[in-house]
Amino acid sequence: MDETAKYLIHAEITAAGVVERSDVVGAVFGQTEGLLGDELDLRNLQDSKKVGRIDVEMRSEGGTSYGEITVGSGLDKVETAILAAALETIEQVGPCNAEIVVTDIEDIRSAKRRAVVERATELLADFDADAVRTEDIVETVRQRARVDDITTYEGLPAGPRVADSDAIVVVEGRADVLQLLKHGIKNAVAVEGTDVPEAVAALTRERTVTAFLDGDRGGDLILEELSQVGEIDYVAVAPRGRSVEDLPHEAVMSALREKIPYETVAEAESPEAVLGADDPEEESTPLQGGAGERGAPAAVAGVDGEATAAGSGPDTTPADAAGSEPSTAESESDSPTATDAPGDAPTTLSDHIDAVVGGDSGSVRLLDAELTVLSEGAATDAVSLIEDCDPAPQTVVLDDTCSQKVLDVAAQRGVEVVVATGDGEYVKQPTSVRVRTV
Repeated sequence: MDETAKYLIHAEITAAGVVERSDVVGAVFGQTEGLLGDELDLRNLQDSKKVGRIDVEMRSEGGTSYGEITVGSGLDKVETAILAAALETIEQVGPCNAEIVVTDIEDIRSAKRRAVVERATELLADFDADAVRTEDIVETVRQRARVDDITTYEGLPAGPRVADSDAIVVVEGRADVLQLLKHGIKNAVAVEGTDVPEAVAALTRERTVTAFLDGDRGGDLILEELSQVGEIDYVAVAPRGRSVEDLPHEAVMSALREKIPYETVAEAESPEAVLGADDPEEESTPLQGGAGERGAPAAVAGVDGEATAAGSGPDTTPADAAGSEPSTAESESDSPTATDAPGDAPTTLSDHIDAVVGGDSGSVRLLDAELTVLSEGAATDAVSLIEDCDPAPQTVVLDDTCSQKVLDVAAQRGVEVVVATGDGEYVKQPTSVRVRTV
């Protein structure tokens, strides 16, 4: 088709016999010659480039030929319509009777306009997506700097100081490492789940370690496993029900300042009571960290970067937060408030695991937030027991493999942790449920 064409004539031809493309073209030129005068003669129009070549596609079936004719026109709308009507006057192609019907006159410019509109819309969407608003500049730069700072240690998300720092902070996931980087703490490494990798376990035996975990059951499980496979010096937790990745600067620094020696947690009858951190955003008086304000020198400057108190040692940077001396909360951990646990402490999760899994009971036990048994039965009935339990359980201990059905119903009921003897073949794994294997 001529690139100058403005319209495209589409026609269909039917011939009572077998005809070829050349027969059709010859009939078009021969039977329209002299029909419309010299101004609209097809040969003259082609010579002057006002009409393009005549394209014909033919096929024959059962002794009858069918085809499509396409003619490009640079004439105006009226002249193009006249030329199209002239094609329908053709009644014979070669020796065969034939009929031509014009099906459409396409405005090529309209099609191009539609294509222009569609492409312009795509370009505008891409332009808007890449545009950076003034108010986003600071956050964009901060986000990119955080991503640039994060590295890996043995394939695990980590800050750039993990490899050479004398102290490390062990957190749960990549988002937690990014959050600590945002606040200047560059020696954090993530375990990426409740199964502590051997690389992290080995690292804890060589460094001063602070476990900084979420204030939920998942954080408790990681602390329990980390204590079994590695060595922990201090424990810091987010306020109960919150995650490290969601904490603002003040809450992060407060939690690290008030980290507790692991021995205090291990010896307490109720570790949850010792680790039950309050949310600093809900306190009426903010922490100042000054000497004497909480009954101890400001020896927590290794966390927030302030100068240490006289005689407390050299200044440290935020990156070495985990290596600072015990804070006020650690100094007070020997007080009755910190260590005197209730006499009737609830049964621990380890006790439930030992009873259900360790004893090869072939059963399932559903627990609430206080580790009180809500329901118990055969492991084969785990799905129905979880579905029917009222109130919904928070933890499920199962002496069997955690199947996809168990995982799905656990997610539907809001279960936080499933402890099982092994993982099944999951098609999908809900992020709201933590699966721990023993």
